[in-house]
Amino acid sequence: MIRSAAAFGAQGVFVPERRAAGITATAWRTSAGAAARVPVAQVTNLTRSLKACKEAGFVVVGLDADGQTDLYDLEAAVGPLVVVVGSEGRGLSRLVGETCDLTVSIPMVSDVESLNASVAAAVTLAEVARRRAVEA
Repeated sequence: MIRSAAAFGAQGVFVPERRAAGITATAWRTSAGAAARVPVAQVTNLTRSLKACKEAGFVVVGLDADGQTDLYDLEAAVGPLVVVVGSEGRGLSRLVGETCDLTVSIPMVSDVESLNASVAAAVTLAEVARRRAVEA
């Protein structure tokens, strides 16, 4: 995800302190140097950090297969945005999902139930970057 964040112009990445992989030596290597170019912050309380982002003017969007908004209809993509990616299998936690301003689904044309977390993040970040380029 860090490599995708760097590739599509993200300003930074939050990693929860608990119940997350964190930045291991393997993650550092697989980021192909992106971890050195994108600030990564480990946060103690993700919900509190998301609320702080909202107070600072960001729209907080959670990725969810059953999201209320289609990614291609995400008007907030051109403004200050935080994209939240849940864990594979379980998705967003209840509290994090409730903290999001809206949930977004990625339209898919097949019977595949979902994408893995890093692919979903990349698809979303690519669409955000595309919309911002069109708006510029």
